[in-house]
Formats: sequence, C-alpha cells, structure tokens
Amino acid sequence: MPEALEQDYTQKQLLEVNKALSSGMFVHVRRMLAHMADCDIALLIESSPYKGRAVLWQLVDPDVQGEILEELSEDVRSGIIAQMDPTLIAAATADMDVDDLAEVLRSLPDAVYQEVIGSMDSQDQERATLALSYPEESAGALMNTDTVTIRPDVTIDVVLRYLRLKGELPDATDELYVVDKNNQFLGGVSLASLLTSNPGLTVRAIMEDEYESIPVTMDESEVAQLFERHDWISAPVLDENQHLLGRITIDDIVDVIREDAEHSMLSMAGLDDEADTFAPVVQSTQRRSIWLGVNLITALSAAFVASFFESTLSILPVLAVLNGIVPSMGGVAGSQTLTLVIRGMAVGHINTANQKSLIHKELAIGALNGIIWAILIASVVALWQWDFNLGLVIAFAMFMNLLSAGLAGAFIPLMLKRMNIDPALAGGVILTTVTDIVGIFAFLGTATWFLI
Repeated sequence: MPEALEQDYTQKQLLEVNKALSSGMFVHVRRMLAHMADCDIALLIESSPYKGRAVLWQLVDPDVQGEILEELSEDVRSGIIAQMDPTLIAAATADMDVDDLAEVLRSLPDAVYQEVIGSMDSQDQERATLALSYPEESAGALMNTDTVTIRPDVTIDVVLRYLRLKGELPDATDELYVVDKNNQFLGGVSLASLLTSNPGLTVRAIMEDEYESIPVTMDESEVAQLFERHDWISAPVLDENQHLLGRITIDDIVDVIREDAEHSMLSMAGLDDEADTFAPVVQSTQRRSIWLGVNLITALSAAFVASFFESTLSILPVLAVLNGIVPSMGGVAGSQTLTLVIRGMAVGHINTANQKSLIHKELAIGALNGIIWAILIASVVALWQWDFNLGLVIAFAMFMNLLSAGLAGAFIPLMLKRMNIDPALAGGVILTTVTDIVGIFAFLGTATWFLI
C-alpha cells in the first residue's frame, strides 16, 4: 500500500475508533482491534490522547499485548506498563525476542522489575538474565538467540532433512551458521547454496569460511553501518573467543536507523527522540523548559556583548536596525555545516584521518561565502543608507562571521564527539552562541572603531 494511502487508512481507523470510544461502543472497538495488525494498534495507541490509552489497552486481546509492547515507543510503553500488574507484564513478555525483552525490562522501575522477574518461570528468568547481561545499545543487546546451527562434517542431505523435521525457521533466516562441537563459529551457508548444491556434499565443501561477523560489544550504530555497507539480511554475533552467541536481523537494524535519524532530528531542538507526542502537559513542559533555559543563557551572552556598545548604538541608531543581519547569516551558515558534519559522523564518513581536510574545506567554503555575501550586503546597505563606510563595516563583519561559522560548524561536533557529548544535542547551542557573539562583536566593534 502506498505511504499516502496507508496514512489515510490509519487516520480513518483512528477517527473511527475515537468515535466509537466516545460513544461508549467498547464491544465494537474490541472487534476492530481484533482485526488490526499489532503495529497498527501500536500506532493507534501512540496517536491517541493520553487519557484514552488506558481504555484502548483494556480492550486489546491479552494474547497480543506483548507484540504491541514491542512496537510502542519507550515513553508510551512505560506509561502503559505503569498501569499493568507485574504478573500481566510477565505474561505479555513471555514470547518476546531477547532484544525486545531487554528493552522492556530496562524501562521498568526497580521494584516493578523485581516483581516481574519473580512472576516469570525459570526459562523466562534465564532469558531475562541473558537479555540484560549486555550493555544497552550494543550488539549483544540487539541480537536474538534464535540461530540455526549446523556442523561442517554433515552432508547437505542431512541438513535438509533436519530442516524439514524442524518445520519452520526463525524470521529473516537467510543463512545457517556452521559451528564446531564447542560452538566455535566456523562460517555460514546460505539457504540458496543448500537448495542448489549436490545433496551428497558436506557442509564444509559449500560453506563460506571468510565470514565477517559482529563482536558482541560493538555499538549498534556501527552494526547498522555494516548492514548498510554489506546489504546484509542477518549477521552472526560472536564473543571475544569467537563463540556464536546469536544473530542480528535487518528488522532490528531498520529500527536502529530510524531511531538514530529521529534522535538527530529531535536532539537539535532539545527534544527526546522517545518523547511521547501526547504526554501530559506538565511532563512535556518540564522537558522543553530545560532547553529553553539553555537558549536563554546563550541569548543573554549575546546581549551582554552588545551592551559594551551602547554608546555606539546611541550615536548611530541605524546599527541597531542592521545588528541582527550578521549573526542571523552566520547562524544559518553554521547550521548547514553542523548538520552535514553530524550526518557524516553518523554514517561513518568522517574519521580522524580526514578531519583536517574537512575543516580546511569548510574554512574555504566559509571564506568564499563570506566574500560573496559581504559584497552583496555592502552594496545593499551602501545604497540604502547612502553610506559607503557603513557598507564596508557590515561587509567585514559578514565575512568574519561566515568564516567563523564554517570553522565552528565543523570543529564543534568533532570536539564534542571527542568529549563523548552528543553533537546533535549540544552542537546547535554552542554554535548559536559563537555566531551571535562573533557577529555582534565584529559588526559593532568595527563600527565603533571605523565610524566613530
């Protein structure tokens, strides 16, 4: 279904469900939910006002609650789980994949977590322990343990008979992994090779032994880059001794890529990428106030610099009219560079080997842009105010600010990354401070020296 039609269909479903809920037609809503896909129910819950979610959740079939919890964003899922009894949470998570189970358990308050673990049977407790044994956002936390392994010395015919007896394969299975008796990873065999090779051959004869695998400690963003680069559908995860622990599949990587994109986009506005669109007003206000407070500090810093030139502004009031142009242009130019650099870092294009080249390039772009826009703004201001000297002043300030904006836009995210600070979250604030202060100081300082 095309994306536009799918969105229209989802909106119609939401309207119909909300209309039925407001009319008290709960039986009708339950029937509608029973015929909807898990992902659509999750979207419906996320798109519903905060107070209506509890009612919707009560109408969801308990047998599919676990699948729906997997699809929900962290904030919405936490709100739903907070209203559930621990025994119901344990039941809902019983059939979850290990990676999804870990994500749910990590979001629970400690007291609730202990109750949920206590409500699980021994097998699920073992799964929970495994799920939480790896750091969050690592390959270990992302992997599933539903691998199909075979030995190198068996024939293809034996493998095919084994698969027929097994009856089904885990989702997104494109390869079987070859291990020895100690679970040491030896290579992989694609399903296509199994089906098209001579049944009398051994697995060793057709397996790929030069096989790139994923270390269990690798960051999930690096894993996503490997999947993108190699067009993988799945990949094995190994420990430091080359023992097979599990596998990561493309559906999990799609989630990582989407979350990274949302994180970069929302972090630049100081928002949480897991933020709930329909969260309570007080909760949303608290989150946004932090960012507004930081921006207020940067604005006050710029105003403090401008206060040094009060006498200049009183003598030449026209400077107050023009004062916002230079910082604004610097902010836009710097944001362009900052966004491109953060994106390059995210996809792995920027590393220690090419950072100097990047900075030199952005300096050159800043200088060229500075010359172009300095000439343009000087011409406009000189003709507008009939003051050639004023045009020269704003031209110099424009050139200096665009040059500093290019340098800051490239240097700030690299510096923040080295300090283990998220560039998407903090880069914009620092950049705005730099371009505002440099722009105001260059313009008003030059005007004070040259015109008065």
